This record gives sequence, C-alpha cells and structure tokens, in this order.
Amino acid sequence: MTFHFHIPLAFRDLLKSGGIGQYVVQEVLPVRHVDAQFAAFQTSFRTEAPLCILQHFDTLYSILHHFRSLDIAIKEDVLEVMVKVASRHANELPAILEDLNLSVPQRAAHLNALKMNCFILTQLIEAFEAETYKASLGSVEPSGKGKKAKSKPEGFSWESERESILQALTHLLQLDIRRLWSMSVVEEEFVSMMTSCCYKMMENPNIVMAKNKSTREALGHLLGVTVKRYNHMLSASVKVIQLLQHFEHLASVLVHTVSLWATEYGMKPVIGEIMREIGQKCSQDLSRESSGFKAFATFLTELAERIPAIMMPSISVLLDYLDGENYMMRNSVLTVMGEMVVRVLSGDQLEEAEKSSRDQFLDTLQEHLHDVNTYVRSCVIQIYNRIVQEKALPLSRFQSVVTLVVGRLFDKSVNVCKNAIQLLASFLANNPFTCKLSSVDLKVPLEKETKKLKEMREKYQGPKPVVVISPEEEWEAMLPEVLEAFKILQQESKEEEDIETEEIESSQHLREQILILLRKTSYKNSIRLTQKGIERFQEDPLFSEGDSEAKSELGILEKIFTEKKADLEQPTTKDQDDAQVNPTSEELPSQEVQNSDMDKQEMLVQYLSDAHHFALKIEEAIDVISKMMYETAVSVVQEVIEFFVTVSQFGVSQALLGVRRMLPLVWSKEPGVREAVLSAYRRLYLSSNGESERVKAQALVRSLSLLMVDSSAGILQCLEEIVSEFVQKGDIHPSVIQLLWEKFTQKSPCSEFERRAAVMLLGMMTRGQPEIVMSNLDTLVSVGLGEQVQKDYQLAREVCNCILKITDSQKQTLGKSTEPFRLPKDHSLFVCLTEAVAGGIGLSGLHWLPFKETAVRLVYELGEEPEEICSEILLRCSQNVLDGHQTQDEVPNVPAFLLTHLLSLAGDVALQQVVHLERAVSAELRRRRVLKEEQEAEKVGKQRKSKANESTMEEELGLVGASADDIEAELIRKICDTELLGGQQYLSAFLPLILRICNNPGRYSDPDLCTVATLALAKYMMISSDFCDTHLRLLFTLLEKSPLPSVRSNIMIALGDLSIRFPNLIEPWTPNLYARLRDPSREVRKTAGMVMTHLILKDMVKVKGQVSEMAVLLIESDQEISALARNFFNELSNKGNAVYNLLPDIISRLSDPDCGVEEEAFRTIMKQLLSYITKDKQTESLVEKMCHRFRTARTERQWRDLAHCLSLLPFSEKGLRKMQDCFDCYGDKLSDEAVYNSFLTTVAKMRRGAKPELKALIDEFEQKLSRCHNKGLENMDVPEEPSAESDAQPPKAKRPPLASVNVKKGKSEDDFQTPKPPASRKSRRKVAVNFSSDEESDLEAELSEAETPKNPTPIRRTARSRAK
Repeated sequence: MTFHFHIPLAFRDLLKSGGIGQYVVQEVLPVRHVDAQFAAFQTSFRTEAPLCILQHFDTLYSILHHFRSLDIAIKEDVLEVMVKVASRHANELPAILEDLNLSVPQRAAHLNALKMNCFILTQLIEAFEAETYKASLGSVEPSGKGKKAKSKPEGFSWESERESILQALTHLLQLDIRRLWSMSVVEEEFVSMMTSCCYKMMENPNIVMAKNKSTREALGHLLGVTVKRYNHMLSASVKVIQLLQHFEHLASVLVHTVSLWATEYGMKPVIGEIMREIGQKCSQDLSRESSGFKAFATFLTELAERIPAIMMPSISVLLDYLDGENYMMRNSVLTVMGEMVVRVLSGDQLEEAEKSSRDQFLDTLQEHLHDVNTYVRSCVIQIYNRIVQEKALPLSRFQSVVTLVVGRLFDKSVNVCKNAIQLLASFLANNPFTCKLSSVDLKVPLEKETKKLKEMREKYQGPKPVVVISPEEEWEAMLPEVLEAFKILQQESKEEEDIETEEIESSQHLREQILILLRKTSYKNSIRLTQKGIERFQEDPLFSEGDSEAKSELGILEKIFTEKKADLEQPTTKDQDDAQVNPTSEELPSQEVQNSDMDKQEMLVQYLSDAHHFALKIEEAIDVISKMMYETAVSVVQEVIEFFVTVSQFGVSQALLGVRRMLPLVWSKEPGVREAVLSAYRRLYLSSNGESERVKAQALVRSLSLLMVDSSAGILQCLEEIVSEFVQKGDIHPSVIQLLWEKFTQKSPCSEFERRAAVMLLGMMTRGQPEIVMSNLDTLVSVGLGEQVQKDYQLAREVCNCILKITDSQKQTLGKSTEPFRLPKDHSLFVCLTEAVAGGIGLSGLHWLPFKETAVRLVYELGEEPEEICSEILLRCSQNVLDGHQTQDEVPNVPAFLLTHLLSLAGDVALQQVVHLERAVSAELRRRRVLKEEQEAEKVGKQRKSKANESTMEEELGLVGASADDIEAELIRKICDTELLGGQQYLSAFLPLILRICNNPGRYSDPDLCTVATLALAKYMMISSDFCDTHLRLLFTLLEKSPLPSVRSNIMIALGDLSIRFPNLIEPWTPNLYARLRDPSREVRKTAGMVMTHLILKDMVKVKGQVSEMAVLLIESDQEISALARNFFNELSNKGNAVYNLLPDIISRLSDPDCGVEEEAFRTIMKQLLSYITKDKQTESLVEKMCHRFRTARTERQWRDLAHCLSLLPFSEKGLRKMQDCFDCYGDKLSDEAVYNSFLTTVAKMRRGAKPELKALIDEFEQKLSRCHNKGLENMDVPEEPSAESDAQPPKAKRPPLASVNVKKGKSEDDFQTPKPPASRKSRRKVAVNFSSDEESDLEAELSEAETPKNPTPIRRTARSRAK
C-alpha cells in the first residue's frame, strides 16, 4: 500500500479525504475498543519496529481523539511506547540513511513513519500540556476520572517526562533526515510541527520555575537544532517577538534560549533579526499592551548581560526608542549600552572604532542623566554605578560625570537622589587618584609641580623660533616703495637741501650709510646717497656699473642691501655653529630625554589637577548630602550614612561635618536608621585593623575627641548614647578606659582639651557601665576638684558632669522601691565643691558660671541634706564678695561681676531647690508610703483569706494611695509657697538685691548683671505661685522694655517654664508672649519662636488667631527662624484639624491692611499653610467659608488674597459645586483682573485629570466666570465722579517693620513704649495693654496696676472698660 502522510494544519484535517495517495484516517475507534487495539499496536511494535505505525496510526489517532476521556494509565502507556518508537527509529535511521541501495518505497515508508511518529508525539505533548495547565488553574489532578484517578498510585508526572520526550525528538532532528525527502529539502510543515509544541510548552507560566530548568534546556536545544539545520531562523525570530508580546513571563526563558542559539549553535544572525524586529515595532501597537514594552525591555536587558558583544553590531536598530515616550524601552536600550561599555568596550587595547562607539554610548548616557522621566534618570545613574565599579569609565570623563551626578543630588525624586549618593560613593571607592582625597592636601603639590613644569618648558624650549627672511625676499618686498620714491625724486626740484657728503671718507663707508637708510625705510635719502656715490666713486666697480641711470641706481641699492645684509648675518650663524660644535659644560640632555621628562611632568600635573578637581567636587557633594541627612525617606538616609562612612575612609576633610550631623539620627524612631548609625560608627571607630589594642585605643580616643571639638550639648548627648550603647554591648575594650584615666590623671601626656575630652568620654561610658566612675570616684574628686581646680574650671565642670552620670544610671537600674543612692554631706566631694565654688567667685573668668551651675546640681542630685550644703556655699560666697569691699560708711561697693556671680549662684540654688522638692523629696515620700502600704498589706493579707475581702482591701488601698498623692503634692506646694522664701530662709536674703536691680535698670547698667538678675528673679518665681503672681508684671515690663536682647531672650525662656508650672497665671499674658515674635532682635525672635512652639504643641497655650504671628516667621529672612516656623506647622498639622481650624483667622489677620503683611509675603505664607489641607471635607468647608468672606471683605487686596487662597486648595467635584453655589458671594468681585486670574488658575487645576462629566461642569463654570468678568469691565468703563470723601481718605497703614516695634518715633532708642494694638473693627475685641512712662529713672519700671491682666477673663474686662 503506497500513500503519502501529509502533516495537517489542524488535527481533524486527517479525517477529510485529500489528494491522490494522501493518507486519511479511516475510522476513529470508540473508547471501549482503544485498549485492545493499543495492545495490538504494542505487539506489532515488537515485530515490525517503528514501521508498525503505518498499520496502527488510526488507533493512535483515536487515542488522541478521546484523550480527555481516557484513563491516566492508558495515557501514560501511550506516551511511554511512543517515546520508545521514536528512540528506536532514531537508532535505526543512520544505517538506513547510509544505505545507497534503499528503494523508493522503503524511503517513503520510513518518511511516513517518521512523520507519523513525530505527529503523534507532538500531539501528545500539546495534550498533556493543556491538561496540566488546566489542572493547575483548578487545583485538580490531570485526570478525566476525577476522584477515581487520585486513588491510583501517583507514579506518573508529566513534568518529569517532558525532558525525555524532547531529547528523543532532538535526537531525531540531529540526524541527516533530509535524505528521506526528495531534493533533500525538509518540508516546512514538518519543522513547524516540531517547533510549535515547544512554543506551546513555553506558554505555560510554570516553565519559569526552578524545577523546570532541565525542560528549558531541552527546549532550547531542540529549537536550536531547527534554527541551525532546518532554516527556522526567520520564523523563530518572529515567534520570539510574538511570545514576548503576549507572555510577559517568557522574557528570561527566551533570553536563555536565544543566547543558547547564538553561542552553542553559532546562530548569531538570529540576534540581529530579533533586535531588528523589536526595533521595527510601532509604539502604538505596543501601547495597547504595556506588558509588551515591559517584556521587550526585560528581554533586551537580560540578553545584554549574557551576550553584549553579539548584540553590539545591531544596537543601531534600537536607538529610535531613546526618543520614544515609553521609559521602559529607554531604560532597556541605555542598559544595553552600559553592558557593552563594561564588557566589550573597556580596557586600554581598544581600536579607534571601538573607542568612538564607547564615547558615543557614554555621551548618550550623559544626555539621559537629564531625562524627563524619573525612572530613566535613576536607571542611568545605576548604569554609571556599574561602569564605575567595573573600572570601565575613562579617566577623561571622570570630571564631567561627577559634576552631573552632583547636580542630580538636587533632584526631586527620592530614588534619583539615593542612586546619585550611591554613585558618588562608588566614585570614591574606585577613584584612580589616591586613597586620601583632600583638596587642601592636593593643592600644594599641584602648585609645586605646575611651577616645575613651567620651568622645564622655559629651560628646554629656549627662545622662540624666529622666521628667517632672506635678503632677496626682503628686497622684493621693498622694491615697490623704492621705485615710488625714485619717481618722486625725479619730479621734485633740486632746491632741496643736499646731503652732506664731507663726512663720507670711502665707498665702504657710503655703503654702510645707504644700508642704514634702507633699513630705516628712508628711500629718498638712500637714492640721493647712491647718486652722490656714482658721481664721487667712479673707480669703485659697484658705482661704475649700470646702463641707464635708474637701473644703475636700483642695481646698486639692491647689491648693497642683499650683499651687505648677508655678510652681517653670517657671523651670527657661524657663532651658532660654533656653539653647537663646542657646547658649554652645562650640556642640555638629548631631545628624546627632554621629551620624555616633559611628558612625565605633564602627566603628573594632569593627574594632580584631576585629583584636585575630583576632591573639590566630592567636598561640594558632601555639603549637599549632609543636608539630606534628615529626609523622610529611610532609604535615602541610609544611603547618606553609608556615603559618609566611605568618605571618612578616604580622609576627605569635610567628612567630619557629615559624621557629626549623623549623630542625632541615633534617636530616630525608624529602627533601620538607628541601626545604620550605630553600624556606621562601629565601622568608623571600632573596626580592627590588625593593630595592637593600645594603638587602637589611641586611635579611638583621638577620633572621638575630634568629634567633640566645638560640638553643642545636643551633639554630645547623641555621642553619649552611641558610646554607652557600645559599652553595654562590650564593643569598647578595657584598654580604652585605661587610656582615658591615664590622660585624665596626666600619666599620659596630653593637652588640656584632650584631658577634658577624656573626662567627657568617661562620663559617656558611665551610663553603660556605672562602675567606671563609682570605683574611681576619689580619683575624680582629688584630681579634678582638688587644689588645682581654679586653674581649669572647664575640667572641673566636666568632672561634675561625669559624676552626675552615676545618678542617671542609678535611676535607670534601681526600682521604685529601692532607696536612692546618695553621699553623706561631709563627703570629700562636697567639701571640694564648696571650696571650688567659694574660691572662684572672685575670679572674673567666664568658666566659673557654668561650673557652679553644674556643681549646685550635683549637690542636689547626690548629697544628703543638699540645702545645708548649698546654704554653706552661699554663705561662703557672700562673705568672699563682701570681704575687701567695705567702705567707711559701711555701704559695700562691689564690682558688677561679683554681684553677677553671687546672684547667678542664688538663682541656681533656688531652682535646684524646687526641682529637689518636686522630684527627689516627692519621690522619696511616695516610695516610703508605698513601702509602708505593702508591709501593711502583707499583714492584712495573712488575716483575710477570702478573695472578695482581698479585692475590697485593694480598692481601699488604691483610694488611700490616690489621696496620699494629693496630700504629698499639697505638702510640697505649701513648703514652696510659705517656707522657702520666708524671712528666716537663706534664699530670701538675696531677694531685695534682685528686685532692686530689676526695678532700676538705669542705675544698674551692666548688661551681664541685668541679665543674671532677671534670670534669678524668674527662677525665684518658679518657687511660689504667690511670689510669681506678685512680680509677674515686673517680668513682663522687662520683657517689653529692656534694651538688652539677652534679657528679653532669657525672660522668654523663663516664661515658657512658668507657663508649665503656673499656667493659670501666665494665660492672661499670652498676647505679650506672641508680641515677641515681632521683636527687632533676631535672637529674641528665634527664642520666642522656640518657646511658643513648645508651649503650643504641648497644649500649654491656647491656639488662637494670634498664631498668625508664627505664620509670619515663615517669610523670615533668617533661615533658622523660617525653618523653626515650618517645623512648628508641620508638627501642628499632625494634631488633628488644628491647622484647618486656625486658617480662617490667620487669613483674616494677615490680609488685614492695618496689621497684615505684604501681598507677596501673604501668598508665600498661605502656600505653605494650605499645603496641609488634604482632606476633601476640609477643602469643601474652607471653600464655603472663603466664598462667604468675600461679602465682608473691605478692600480689593482682601479680594485678591481670598481668591489666591482658593486657587491653592486641592479641588474635587464637591468643591466645585460649593463654589458654584456661593457664586453670588464673589461674582461682583470678578471685575478685578487679579481675582479673575486666580479663579482661572483654580479652573485649570480642576481640569487636570478630570472625568468627562466633570469637564462639562468646569466648562460651564468657566463661561460663567468669563461673563461676569466681562460684564464688570463694561460697567467700569462708565466714568464716575470722584467724591470728596474718597479724596480726603488717608491711605491705609501698612504692617510696621520689625525694627520699629519697640521704638517710638521721635524718641531715643533708650525710651521704650509697649506697641499699641492695631486698630480693629468694632465687632472685634482685643486686649489693649498700656505700659507706664518710658522715662528711665530709679523708679520702679513696672506696668501700672490697671494695666495688669487679672484672672478670670482679662480680655473681656478690658473690652468692657474701653466700651464705657
């Protein structure tokens, strides 16, 4: 039976009759007959081998037809047998193909068998793949029998069988089966059948799983054979594009497959075809499915990582994507370029064409550093990071790239900034210059080597070469002028003066004279001399020649000029030749040596110049990056920290700035940031370099000491947290502590600063390990507070701080029931402190004041009966002040600085006494009470056994405890109010002096004394509420009138503390606190801003419309103050609706022409404040309120301000409807151009991203605005008669400048007047506080009794009195 098996396009096509001799399936067997017929096929296979399929193809076709209905066992058996058939056929085919006597029928039979076997196998593959995929989607086993299949043993796994099937097919294709076909050309349908099953397998998402790696390998090899041997390259490239476009998961799979074709099978052209297909894809086609872009981008990126050299010739087909809209494709193409630069175009052995390609790629990368898309900019920086890390960036491009990357630090995108920081760190770590990059250190050698290069150039190059012109050439140039002079002489008369020729002795002399004249371009005189020579020296051959007169004279001149000049030049040339033949003893090196030295020196200068420029750029970047330390993005902060670690390792001088700014981050609430800071300091200062412990200890102490130079108290506290953390974890070796003690006791030589730093470090370590100081307390006291204490009060202060760390650590470790640690009052520590404080009060130095403050605190923290110790100190100091200053009238005449010291000490003791009572005494009373209650509870508990009685007892104890707390608090308050400032107490002895100085600022004019007396008064006021209430008016008078900014600043700080201790007393004076925000002094404004920030955020001051004074600080020229105001509103915005509730009042106050701010300043402030409004409900409410405010607005300025505020709000559909509902409120104001433009801005903002139905509403609203605006303009065109009232109306007053708040016009700066409140509308009630006379005298400078705010409701009372 002769037939031809044609591979069908569809499975069911084999059931249809085809052409003559074409095989057709005769019958599809029913399911019940399949088992028997398949058994017959197996029997036939044993006898007839692979050709058995020719008789049993219908059976196998039937199995495929009923595949879903068959049992899994039959499917498994069919698959197993077909694999054996294919393998057997593959083993027999080589001999058959080599048989030259093979007949045509035999060849046709084997061809049909091959096609049939492959057809059945490929159909089985597709059937199993489809069934497995459906089962994975439905979580059902791949069986048509459902639960029955699960009961069978699970011995079959399609995933494990796929590899063997693919290998069998690959083995068949690797044979030279083309001989079975006529003309040795394999039909395309056969190749398509073999490859389509492979592509079907790839479509399964599970193909990317790690367990299917062998399957992916087998697929790659099968397809590779078809691409190489069966002309499948073009079809494969098209199929790859289709798969990428529709199956995003295939990108990495196809990368592996395609790279396999190009490397193992040598089919590199397929890469070019695929890239060409991708390059020809239209953006519009891909825009329908974004996954297509993503898959192409991933494919190109990963392929470039594998085979960049093979991709490089075809890169040009992708360049159009760089100008396209899709950022993913731009990223992909740029990444491909980067990989080519790193892996193909790097090194020094590149050819010119390769260098040109590399430069083009790098130029393209540099251009896209400024790409409009954030992700592209970030990607380019990452590419450069890889290039730099692989050392593939040419040195000539270092400067330009670093400059561009520093500019990217200002990028708005967090990712771009983060990657830019990473790239700069990579530049540092891989820089080709030096391990220590300091511009200061590099500048000196650069200048030195540059000077040396200049000297070498001058030495080796010699005089500059001169262009040598021959005499003949020079004569040719002169000849036209000589002829012109000859013609002029012929025309002139002979009346001109004759040249004296008496001096001419010979013809030789005449020649010299003529030559001189010719050189001087005196051609007429030279011609005349020549004529004289012809007449006089006829015997000379030179003057006797010539045919005509003119030719004779010109010839003579030419000979004289050319011959004589040549003779003059010969000696010079000869001298030069002699110099060359007979060189001097200082012989110059050969030309080759000179060139070599010059090249080396130029390279050295260029190297130093590049290194210096690179160091400058890094230092510039440090300044920028250090300001990014407190960004909200955690990833950016971590990169900044890592950057400064890298910078520090390279010795950049400005690195210490960033390392210091890093310290406050140790308090970060983000665990990642805190851990990054600790890790950074551990790497910077605790990393072991294989050195001895002593050397490492010295390096650590030196580094930490440098950190403390000129550091603030806050920075030192942060460093203390880090050091104590290291001590607790055992990171600091005992040798470090030993070295610090040696420095403190001067056993190891060190400077005074190093000695103080050692004490400070010991104190920091004490927090983590209190035994460090506890075991060496006597050493600290004897060395730091002994006889030499007056020589260095700074050291003594640090010793006191170090000892104070004991109390801090004890508070953390001891429980509430443990007795606090205190030293007896006769301890050597307090004896030394008394001597140190009393002995130094007479010294005029500045360091005694902070020392005695710390000493007083130490006494109250550690001493038993500290009030007795401090009373002794005050008594000793008072005696020392009075001794030697008594006069005959027994009235002491004490220097100002002594009074300053004494009153400062008294104020410190008063404050610490209050703190001691409120904290230590109160805590001790509570501890003793709780201990007593626990003891009583134990006794009661033994007697009462029932649970009910126990619960009742606990409730009773709780009530007793609560009432006891109140009794203890009342006891402490009574002591403060009645006893501390009583007549018999030592603190009361200083009150008259303090009050006298504060009441008479004219008599006591010393600034330090006034400041200290005011501060002491404030500290005394912290003791008693009665005393505070009595002298509060005096304190506010000083706050308003004092000419000293230091006094006003200190009073503001004190009032902040008083507001917390006695809030009811300070509340009526709140407007006076806000008034200091407009103080003429920068320091006072800054202090007032800080105090008000703390009070408002802690809810100690009611936030009213006066908070607009804080808003004004947003436009402050001083950066610190404006930053403080921004921080205040940032924190306030986190407290619910606080900013939203205040906005209407703030807008009213700031737009008020009588007391507001300028229009531009108003807009700047509102832009910041309205940025906190993010909720839709808040926006809608504000829109409604502002629209209604248009009705009450008095001036056009207020219209413009309200309209501008509306334009700043984020609008929604509801907000737009609110504006339309309130249109009558502002419709008549639209004639003002600024108001109209603001509403247009609002409309444009709403239009962005609006839905179609909302756009229609916006268009309608815009048309309504335009109609009202045009109508208003038409009405304005009608001229109006000016009224006399409007002409006579004075101009509105503007906001007074800050410098004029406290100074009254027409008076000296020494006269102070409290500013009157601005005029307001009748409906608004404000506090009006008038101060007493500004005359500076010895009388009490206080507010009058009538002007003092009283409780309760002082504002209403003032308003009523004014209304009367």
